[in-house]
Amino acid sequence: MALGPRLDLRQSQSLVMTPQLQQAIKLLALSNLEVEAFIGEALDANPLLELGEGAPDGAFEAVPEGEPEALRRTHLESSPVDQLVSEGRAADDRPLDIDASTLDRDRDTGDGARIDFTESLGDFGGSGGGGEGPDIDERGGAGETLAQHLHAQIGALTSDPALLFAGRWLIDQIDEAGYLTSSLDEAGQALGLPAAAMQAALGLVQSLDPTGVGARSLAECIALQAREADRYDPCMARLIENLDLLARGELARLKRLCHVDDEDFADMLRELRGYDPKPGLRFGSAPAEAVVPDILVRAVIGDDGAPGWDIALNPATLPRLVVNRRYYVEMRHACMAKDAKAWLGERLADANWLLKALDQRQKTILKVSAEIVNQQEGFFQLGVAHLKPLTLRTVAEAISMHESTVSRVTSNKYLHCARGTFELKYFFTSGVASSDGESSVSAEAVKAAIRQLIDAEDPKAVLSDDALVDLLRTRGFDLARRTVAKYREAIGLGSSVQRRRQKALAGVR
Repeated sequence: MALGPRLDLRQSQSLVMTPQLQQAIKLLALSNLEVEAFIGEALDANPLLELGEGAPDGAFEAVPEGEPEALRRTHLESSPVDQLVSEGRAADDRPLDIDASTLDRDRDTGDGARIDFTESLGDFGGSGGGGEGPDIDERGGAGETLAQHLHAQIGALTSDPALLFAGRWLIDQIDEAGYLTSSLDEAGQALGLPAAAMQAALGLVQSLDPTGVGARSLAECIALQAREADRYDPCMARLIENLDLLARGELARLKRLCHVDDEDFADMLRELRGYDPKPGLRFGSAPAEAVVPDILVRAVIGDDGAPGWDIALNPATLPRLVVNRRYYVEMRHACMAKDAKAWLGERLADANWLLKALDQRQKTILKVSAEIVNQQEGFFQLGVAHLKPLTLRTVAEAISMHESTVSRVTSNKYLHCARGTFELKYFFTSGVASSDGESSVSAEAVKAAIRQLIDAEDPKAVLSDDALVDLLRTRGFDLARRTVAKYREAIGLGSSVQRRRQKALAGVR
């Protein structure tokens, strides 16, 4: 067969990610504040774009139909949960009997408290909160930081200027857990001081409260606390030097190294558990930045008298962008060169595309947020005990979108409601099957039940994980012990041994 060149036509399909599509996907994953920064860059690069009039003062005022701002708001009618509440049968939907006074002290979820739909929530989008209580900026800096606590002590311990200077420098190198992040050699080179002076400065820092601060390793931190308790004998020293064996569970070998019997070894382990491996965490860190919500949700009463929800994008962080078409017409008539007109046409196309992409982003966010509120309406009305298991796929199928789109929408975005400000990812939780095998509740609800049980436990009868399993089973949840331990650790609660020691110390004080 002869070989020769020839031309063939073949028809095929392929998915092409255009730059505009890539930019639209990127916009969907950005928060409102990040979109605001993106718009600022677009304003600098495109002369046809400009900011429109500001958003109305009332974040929840009615928006006329057909206006661009209508894309920033949606309404959600009531669900069967509302009917249970209105009929006084809210308990029929409660998966757990949880005491509202013991739940979520770090976040006011209002567990067990029904939202009053008749209460005016017009100040939701405001800046202050009615003028009662501290502003959000004041709340972040209430606690004393570890560095402030240490600096306040060191000045009263020495009058040597060089030693005081070196000690303060070392304090600034201590992380939030209380560990020194720089070596003495590096510190000596940076300050121009000999090793003996830096060792004296380290000893000064390690003598400060809390005991164990300024340590360079876990073993040194525990050793400092053991010396403070006058328990640093040769046997305890060998135990602290071999913490790696303890972590691997080689207790028999560790007991031989310490030259102690079973009773003394158990006593040493109990003493070791009483030390704090991260003493610096007792103090506050640097003031946290305030979270600006992207979505605002409030309870409303519909025209037919039925309760529902008003869901809107936060207008304070989402500027209105418009295309100055009059300026485009003037510039097009003024441009004589063909390349200048082509450049102006490209800017107009980019501006139109950006407006379309932003409008589509608003519609998508509102659509996903409305479905989340619909799925988790029990939480918005009654609190965390009514948070239901929810996955990205469930929301995606309900609104006919791809799961990846829902994932992008819920990334880096926060929702503000009467119960507080929550990340959208907070509403997606795994499910825990009940004892009947037919229903399930959110893992967050189980965590709330565990916290309630532990907070209400008797200091003289601390609940073990096995006891928690039995108590939860009486409430309809058949959980394994390892699952209970995992949830307990996830909410920052120690084991029964740790809690018993903490309650004993609290009783002594």
